[in-house]
Amino acid sequence: MAALNGAVENGQPDKKVPPLPRPLRSLEVKYTKIFINNEWHESTSGKKFPTYNPSTLEKICDIEEGDKPDVDNAVEAAKAAFQRGSPWRQMDALSRGRLLHKLADLLERDRVILATLETMDTGKPFLQAYFIDLEGCIKTLRYYAGWADKIQGRTIPVDENFVCFTRHEPMGVCGAITPWNFPLLMLVWKMAPALCCGNTLVIKPAEQTPLTSLYIGSLIKEVGFPPGVVNIVPGYGPTAGAAISTHHSIDKIAFTGSTKVGKLIKEAASKSNLKRVTLELGGKNPCIVCADADLDLAVECAHQGVFFNQGQCCTAASRVFVEEQIYPEFVKRSVEYAKKRLVGDPFDSRTEQGPQIDQKQFDKILELIESGKKEGAKLECGGLAIEDRGLFIKPTVFSEVTDNMRIAKEEIFGPVQPIMKFKSLEEVIRRANSTEYGLTAAVFTKNLDRALTLASALQSGTVWINCYNALYAQAPFGGFKMSGNGRELGEYALAEYTEVKTVTIKLSQKSP
Repeated sequence: MAALNGAVENGQPDKKVPPLPRPLRSLEVKYTKIFINNEWHESTSGKKFPTYNPSTLEKICDIEEGDKPDVDNAVEAAKAAFQRGSPWRQMDALSRGRLLHKLADLLERDRVILATLETMDTGKPFLQAYFIDLEGCIKTLRYYAGWADKIQGRTIPVDENFVCFTRHEPMGVCGAITPWNFPLLMLVWKMAPALCCGNTLVIKPAEQTPLTSLYIGSLIKEVGFPPGVVNIVPGYGPTAGAAISTHHSIDKIAFTGSTKVGKLIKEAASKSNLKRVTLELGGKNPCIVCADADLDLAVECAHQGVFFNQGQCCTAASRVFVEEQIYPEFVKRSVEYAKKRLVGDPFDSRTEQGPQIDQKQFDKILELIESGKKEGAKLECGGLAIEDRGLFIKPTVFSEVTDNMRIAKEEIFGPVQPIMKFKSLEEVIRRANSTEYGLTAAVFTKNLDRALTLASALQSGTVWINCYNALYAQAPFGGFKMSGNGRELGEYALAEYTEVKTVTIKLSQKSP
């Protein structure tokens, strides 16, 4: 995953390389309260919860803990903002797009602040937050800003004496529950198309990482979005998240997270008001390397594909299938890459890998590593925590992995690369598809027929050919099977935030 940053003016590239941005190590956290109606509120219960820096295990600050009464207040604000005749509903589509462009401008202005907050709260390397997460946010906002005045229906030919056309209308109040691995980026993936289409929002960020979401609240107000259009309620999943999922006045909910929680949200939606649900869930993604592949490219992409963001990606290349002729060399080079990966302070510009998000996730990864050892996989490198360093785990590579092992079946969500071998195309297709997940897949080959055959056969929402994590605001993203429902990004996401209304008019049969 990469981002291009720079300008080309009058056809001449700027040859000066800008200095790397620097984090604000002593940054003060300003926004810790619940954001409703463009105002900051304390929780109804008076409760707060702490958020921690996973690099140091020190508490950053206390956050107001939203619960059902706070969600109710946020929903009432969102409903009022969506009422006919409100400033938001009276705003023309072009003006909605301008607000999204202004929000992107403020993300550009405060990019260092937001990247610093994201690193403090998640432990991801600062430069990755700056160049990848923030870049993706800005591009997504600008993409949907451009769509705001281009959402249109169709005129449909029916009987001679009738005129029939469709309107694409906003759904109403939308709930958004975001994850801790890409807190700001996943928020923007939901917020941008929802606002582009004219909806209002109630957002619950992950309790581990609320800081950038709350900062966005301040920018929403500064940009000039009317009160109630965007509301942010930090809190816990079983309380605030459940209140959003079951709320009868929320018309649609978008969730990114685990398949287990996704099932709970879909069940809650069905038991309440049958609200529409978009889910982006887990993955156990196959990365297939054929014998004719560019080996240097395949090794590097597979490495970045699994270790990026500390392995905490739903798209992680966590099942690497390598054709047997090149298997030993691929393993050898993968181990070399893993051993060179720099783990440490995420604010250090040299760091490639930071800590895991919390103790629970840390323990789960180490337990799965132990299962790999016990079940007969060959530990090539890593496999241990870094001593006296909190939640840091050494980049780990397993070879001789078989499909029945837990590390080949379960979503690890950590810096662990299981490498398997295959003999034939039919075999690897069968094995790649033999999972409940279907989020992403990758294929490395120089043979176009083979690439397209695999792209067609793999049961995944996204297939990358000779690349990995190539994500764009213009291209839809989502999963097959238990990796989720619906699509985010691209024109396809607009359908997730609109209702189609059919209008049919009977014409007078009198002679003019």
